[in-house]
Amino acid sequence: MFGLIKLIIWIVGFVVVASFALDYFGYEMNRNYFQERKSECQEKLKDCQNELLHQGLDNAQCNFDCVDPKLIIKKK
Repeated sequence: MFGLIKLIIWIVGFVVVASFALDYFGYEMNRNYFQERKSECQEKLKDCQNELLHQGLDNAQCNFDCVDPKLIIKKK
């Protein structure tokens, strides 16, 4: 239990230090990115589900790339 609390504190500390470092070097995190992309990702998942149902597991070509890391952290 103590190890879990210690791990959580380390992760939170790392995130805080990383956000200050990003800001210092002129970058910013797009904190709304996942909320903005949620509907588009759900639509891709729905299309993939329909394709799996109609073509089967062997022939389906699904693209699950919903997140673009270049848009999460960007230059100010």
